[in-house]
Amino acid sequence: MDIPIIKKKGIKKKHVYIAIGALLFLLLIYKAFISEKISTFAVNAENLSIDTISKGIFHDYISVTGNVEPIATIFLDVREGGRVEEKFIEEGEIVKKGDIILRLSNPDLSLNILNSEAQLAEKNNFLRNTMVTMEQEKLNIKKELLNLKFETKRKKRAYEQNESLYKEDLISKEEFIKSEEDYQFSQNSYNLYLERQKQDSIYRSIQIFQMNESLNNMNLNLQLIRQQQESLNVTAPIDGQLTVLDAEIGQSIPKGGRIGQIHILSSYKVVAQIDEHYIDKIKVGLVAILERQGQEFQLKIRKVLPDVRNGRFTVEMIFDKETPDNMRNGQTYYTKLQLGNPEESLLLPKGSFFQETGGQWIFVVSKDKKYAEKRKIKIGRQNPQYYELLEGLNEGEKVIISGYDSFGDNEKLIFN
Repeated sequence: MDIPIIKKKGIKKKHVYIAIGALLFLLLIYKAFISEKISTFAVNAENLSIDTISKGIFHDYISVTGNVEPIATIFLDVREGGRVEEKFIEEGEIVKKGDIILRLSNPDLSLNILNSEAQLAEKNNFLRNTMVTMEQEKLNIKKELLNLKFETKRKKRAYEQNESLYKEDLISKEEFIKSEEDYQFSQNSYNLYLERQKQDSIYRSIQIFQMNESLNNMNLNLQLIRQQQESLNVTAPIDGQLTVLDAEIGQSIPKGGRIGQIHILSSYKVVAQIDEHYIDKIKVGLVAILERQGQEFQLKIRKVLPDVRNGRFTVEMIFDKETPDNMRNGQTYYTKLQLGNPEESLLLPKGSFFQETGGQWIFVVSKDKKYAEKRKIKIGRQNPQYYELLEGLNEGEKVIISGYDSFGDNEKLIFN
């Protein structure tokens, strides 16, 4: 008899092989058609600059190179032209206010002084003669008034006597009328001379005033001419250093000609050129820090010049409190110009990767340090050391900050 064979139930070994094969087939299909393709590029990690995202205080500043200049420069312009006769001070010397630098000569100016002095003397003589004549005229008028006064008194007395005699019919009417007319004429003549005396007094006062004014004007004119002659000695208007002197003995210098300049050395300023990219952020009053010999000195922007030349504009900074010792004109200093207040944020070290990415993405190193992947980021402000990181990275993550020129469009870097 045949013995019936009972089929074993459960998973057989061939079923396992079939399932594994199916899974491998599906995985290949997924890899080939479904999964996202990521382009990779093999690099040597030793040739890369890798740094860490940190959290700290972001200082919004830019590094500015400035040159030391005197706080002010005074230009020397001659007030009167002339020929250089003598030089007392040379370029580079320290001068005090009032020191004579040059002595000029001007024959025409000397001749003007002589003519003005002669005119003044003539005017003085004329005024004196006029005063004498006026005084004599004044005395003559007084004398005439005195005569008229006494004559009027006599004629009045005669008139009054004749009036009494006429009333008693001792004299004729004609004689009485004549004495009356003589008295009235004398009285009127006296009053007329009084009026003349007043008018002459007013006229003399006006004439003397005008002549004195003319004389004073001539005196002032002579003083001005003498001052012009004194201006032939070119003097230092202030204490400082004579840095430029463009004048030689025998040289003729025109009126108003510029011959030099004096630097005021009581203080200094720092003049810097800044990229026009920051022109909207730079304003008067911003603070800059200058480090010298381990000590920090604070400066403030005093002036922002509006002109932009070759992509740069100029600012002038002055020391707020202390000034470094032994400063010299023309020295170069590096300062940190503060553009905003310090704030806590994520800090991304600066690197040449920015030239390729524009700060929009960066390669982030994996935790096992075997590869790096491209990731989008967002950065804000920047200073010479860091970018202010706004989005895309976390504290402690490592990123590649060296240049990306050789990576092409690959999105993943495999480290050798």
